Formats: sequence, C-alpha cells, structure tokens
Amino acid sequence: MKINTAEFIISNSDVSKCPNEPLPEYAFIGRSNVGKSSLINMLTGRNSLAKTSGKPGKTQLINHFKINGNWYLVDLPGYGYARVSKSTKETFQKFITDYFERREQLVCAFVLIDIRLEAQKIDLEFITYLGESGVPFCIIFTKTDKISRGKVDQHVAAYRKQLLANNWEEMPQYFVTSSTEGTGREKVLEFIDGVNDGIFKNQGFI
Repeated sequence: MKINTAEFIISNSDVSKCPNEPLPEYAFIGRSNVGKSSLINMLTGRNSLAKTSGKPGKTQLINHFKINGNWYLVDLPGYGYARVSKSTKETFQKFITDYFERREQLVCAFVLIDIRLEAQKIDLEFITYLGESGVPFCIIFTKTDKISRGKVDQHVAAYRKQLLANNWEEMPQYFVTSSTEGTGREKVLEFIDGVNDGIFKNQGFI
C-alpha cells in the first residue's frame, strides 16, 4: 500500500463523537512509551503526524487520522500511564473500553509491545481483554533495532508460550517492527490493504 494522504480529523474522549463514516478503522494502542507515535509516523511516512514525546502518557484522547481517504488510523491512549493521576487513568480506561466495545467501524486493533522487555503482565492482561471481548487484533512488536535478532526471537517465543499457557489456541498474528529502520512497514500496510480489499468488495465498492 502507498500512503498518498494522511489527514488529522478529530480528537475527543467521547466515542459517540468519533467520525460518522462507514470507513474501516485500525486502532493502535500499547503501554506508554512503547513507541506508538514513532510507529504511526513511520507507517504513514509523515514525520510529525502523531506527536512523539519522551514523556509517557502524551496521547490522552482518541485521535482519528484519515488515510488515503478510505480508512482511519486511530491513535489511542496507552494503558500503562505511569505519570498520570488515578482519576485520569480511570477516565482513559473508560473511553478506551467504550471505543473497543461500541465502535462498529473498528476492524482491527494493533497492540504494540516493546520487544526489548520480557513478557509483561499488563500486556498479557490487555491481550486477554481483547480476546474475551471478541475484538480482532494483531500484535506489533516495536524497537527491534535495539536488540539482537536472537533476542527478538526469544521474546516472541516467550509471548507465545505465555499465551498458550493462558488457553490461547495459537499465537495471534504479529509483526516485528523498527520505526528507526522502517522494519515491518510494508507487512503491516499489506495486512491493512488486504483487510480493506475484503471489506470494500463485500460492500460492492470494488
């Protein structure tokens, strides 16, 4: 897929105020400081589409970006906000769960995980929540340029082992990426393109 246009549309904390268009949406979410904004910028080829920051918890709203005029990339707040208040965490949690449970346009969530770390309880719990809620999702491992290929394989295998131990039948589809090196960009965009093709064919647009 070639990204021709990437346009910011709206930010809000109320799912009912999200764009009222029947376009497929792909939501990106992960723990704070997982490299989400850098990944979004890498995927879209725009250096400042999503705001990057060294401070965890920078994304605090549901952010919609229209891509190529026919699908939405949705940037969601992280679920491990180390430096925000308890009340703010609760607010985030409410509209994040509202989004996943009420947003009909959502076709896939991408759960971002820092590949440098061993399997984290908070990531496993969030993956379990999506599975139990019936939300289609893939995993994106970020920052693969920071460790060796052998370590990448070890940590992916550790997640697979943990998920299988938690009654998953198989490892969800996953991608390994590096925003610095552009690793995984084409595979993620090809996946989105393939899903979109199926949706648009079913709707009679192509």
